[in-house]
Amino acid sequence: MLFGRTPVLPTPDQALKGRPEPTYTVPERHTVLDTPLLGPYPEGYETADFGLGCFWGAERKFWQTDGVWTTLVGYQGGHTLHPTYEEVCSGLTGHTEAVRVVFDPSKVSYETLLKLFWESHNPTQGFRQGNDVGTQYRSAIYTHTPAQATAAESSRTRYQEVLTGSGHGTITTEILPAEGREFFVAEGYHQQYLDKNPAGYCGIGGTGVSCPVGVAKADG
Repeated sequence: MLFGRTPVLPTPDQALKGRPEPTYTVPERHTVLDTPLLGPYPEGYETADFGLGCFWGAERKFWQTDGVWTTLVGYQGGHTLHPTYEEVCSGLTGHTEAVRVVFDPSKVSYETLLKLFWESHNPTQGFRQGNDVGTQYRSAIYTHTPAQATAAESSRTRYQEVLTGSGHGTITTEILPAEGREFFVAEGYHQQYLDKNPAGYCGIGGTGVSCPVGVAKADG
């Protein structure tokens, strides 16, 4: 527990070391979409990684989107190898709770997913989403291609403009390449949690400000 202290990301030397293999297995198929969680994924489909607070509610936002083929939740952007949920919650791994989205770009654009990402949480809160406080709740986009990086940066700039005009603060979302920031799949009970537990907790919530991306592709 933080007891009023501001969360701080650990350095690689401070982080828990983890382990060479995971301590658990995950289900083979998505409970809603009935698609493989870990692949193989169809040729031509793309992968996107987003952190926007508690991954239970965040994952549901994406699996409900037309053109999304599968979703899974995990831990990304930290230092600890194959962390457990308890280790991530300790703040000693450096990971954020993330959703991996595999999508058909002929049916849904990456820009549309970015719009959903921005509007589904408050990206100005730093290491927090609502009542959820900790480094594992920080806002993040981990990009898989140069085109994704360009679109993500452009969308952040454009959304900051409308947030500022609405009286909100500065976006704290980190936008970094997914390469070198391994996505560690979370425990099986976290996968599609709100499908298995419809009355379960969902702590994410947006600012109420519409993001001006997703209708057409971003410039560049």
